[in-house]
Amino acid sequence: MHDYRTQRADTFETFRLVSKGVRVPPTAVVVFQFVAEDTDTDWKGVEKALRAKGYKTYNDGTVLEARVGPIAVNPETIWDWERRATEIVLPFNFWPDGWELAD
Repeated sequence: MHDYRTQRADTFETFRLVSKGVRVPPTAVVVFQFVAEDTDTDWKGVEKALRAKGYKTYNDGTVLEARVGPIAVNPETIWDWERRATEIVLPFNFWPDGWELAD
């Protein structure tokens, strides 16, 4: 069972650290990173599932990126999109590994 409570707390803490002392934009593209648990992961399947829900995807064979936005840059909105993406990728044996604002 995935621990969404801890993941949410991490997201809010990351937001607090990212926004400390800097002005965050009101909207931005947010990139969520996921790592594959197995080497024979269904990359095409997970990317298709994410794209069907509005994410743009990229992978380098190790890390999967799911991009969305521009969306409102606040912890609740980021968490909402992160939770949705996590729910999609977990059945494909991918695990959340953070997020960042796109350049």
